[in-house]
Amino acid sequence: MPTSPEEGLEKSATLLIALGEEQAAEVLRQLGPREVQKLGHAMATLKSVPRVKVEAVLDEFHQIAAEHGAVHVDTDNYIRSVLTKALGDDKASNLISRILQGGETSGIEGLKWMDAQTVADLIKNEHPQIIATILVHLEHDQASEILNHFTERLRNDVVLRIATLEGIQPAALRELNEAMMRILSGSASVKHTAMGGVRTVAEILNFIGATNETSVVDAIREYDPDLAQKILDEMFVFENLMDIDDRSIQLILREIQSDSLILALKGASPDLREKIFKNMSQRAAEMLREDLESKGPVRLSEVEAEQKEILKVVRRLADEGQIVLGGAGGEQMI
Repeated sequence: MPTSPEEGLEKSATLLIALGEEQAAEVLRQLGPREVQKLGHAMATLKSVPRVKVEAVLDEFHQIAAEHGAVHVDTDNYIRSVLTKALGDDKASNLISRILQGGETSGIEGLKWMDAQTVADLIKNEHPQIIATILVHLEHDQASEILNHFTERLRNDVVLRIATLEGIQPAALRELNEAMMRILSGSASVKHTAMGGVRTVAEILNFIGATNETSVVDAIREYDPDLAQKILDEMFVFENLMDIDDRSIQLILREIQSDSLILALKGASPDLREKIFKNMSQRAAEMLREDLESKGPVRLSEVEAEQKEILKVVRRLADEGQIVLGGAGGEQMI
């Protein structure tokens, strides 16, 4: 049975603690904001780890490292708040100083390292156009979490502005970045141009949750029905897997761990379940059916979280050209 995402995260946190601060710092420098946040929180929950478990994790890591070559990613960013939560003020201060030595964090980019509530509190009193410009720089799932902390009126206003945002002048972007730098006490310049549009809104709404999604789309529909429909056409939710051809489904299934698939299918329609079963071997389908039947009640939030992770895989495969997304928002094959 493959390692579940939760088990993998716990093993990774255990490994980082076992490595020590110097080596952990080097590892964390290679990761993105979301990965560092998840690992930081996982490290914070590990009060004590039995020696036998640490040894098992180290053995597994050694085996994996022997089978695969190293992948190096150059990144200069690091996060203060997560490491402080994970290691405490004293330990984190030395670790942070080592990691950030000689590095800079841009004002807007610095928001990627913060939790959604903190970012929402920082920017909620800014002009909605400013908020829209900031959010299109962030990962779509983080942007959706931030939007969920706004009032309904502000959330709808901001999403509408993202949908109609076509770009921003470099001078205006520099001013915005400098303002965020003053707030965050960071420095550096933004190296890319913010872009919004229908696709950005669709990606954000894919993560925002059904209730708020309906409210936002209804508000946009009142302003511009055609724009609302374009956004809906670009959106891709879990049930849209029904519109994907069998070959693509098979490619997707190769990328998904069984534990994740079981949780995601707990909230799927019978038709979608059957489509998934049809694209597996008979034995694998029977095992999946049994696992689904034996799986007890699970929280809706857990189901939705796993579905979102699978949708990330789907989007990646589509962007790489390995699969074609069907339905209204996908390219049709003729």
